[in-house]
Amino acid sequence: MIRLFHAPLSPFCRKVRLVLAEKKIEVELVEEKYWLKDPEFMRRNPAGKVPVLKADGEFMSESTPICEFIEMRHPNPPLMPVDAKDRYEVRRLVAWFDDTFHTEVTSKLLYERVNKKLTGEGYPDSGNVKAGAKAIKFHLLYLEELLDQRRWLAGDAMSLADFAAAAHLSALDYISDVDWTRVNGVRDWYAKIKSRPAFRSLLADAVPGFPPPAHYADLDF
Repeated sequence: MIRLFHAPLSPFCRKVRLVLAEKKIEVELVEEKYWLKDPEFMRRNPAGKVPVLKADGEFMSESTPICEFIEMRHPNPPLMPVDAKDRYEVRRLVAWFDDTFHTEVTSKLLYERVNKKLTGEGYPDSGNVKAGAKAIKFHLLYLEELLDQRRWLAGDAMSLADFAAAAHLSALDYISDVDWTRVNGVRDWYAKIKSRPAFRSLLADAVPGFPPPAHYADLDF
């Protein structure tokens, strides 16, 4: 069995968890309080970040390389297309969420509202929260445009791009920071991906001190 060191609301960890679950790979989840900089954990990943995957006796860090490692080892069901242009589009959208969306939205909302309390870093910065609440509207409209033209975010087949997006949005949905009423196409897409068996463990997550809203685990919202 492989082992994944993770934090429940980390979108990067959630992306890896979704990939593992979609491919029906048995994994032991180990919750890691990475902010404590435990020496043993720092030996696993000197960057002090989650996720960290232990496989074949080795420790691997950074969520996207981990996901692509899993994809190479377990190609079915496929989450990366064969065509070079299609593969580029998947990687572009994964980078969009893990870089741009994370910087402009996730770090401004989830990290301010939840992570600061968990790590003892103080109170949320209201300026950051307002900026994140404004930025998510733009990003949701962008997703709505993509889904007007495509069945899934990167094309006709579900891919790692969908899991990257769902990882961030599910973490934000846990704290009620996604207004699904503004984007029907995105809501329908999220309901579809949320209903997959791979999503079950995410919907069962519970973070002490932060109970999820009633709709969080409701497959019909």
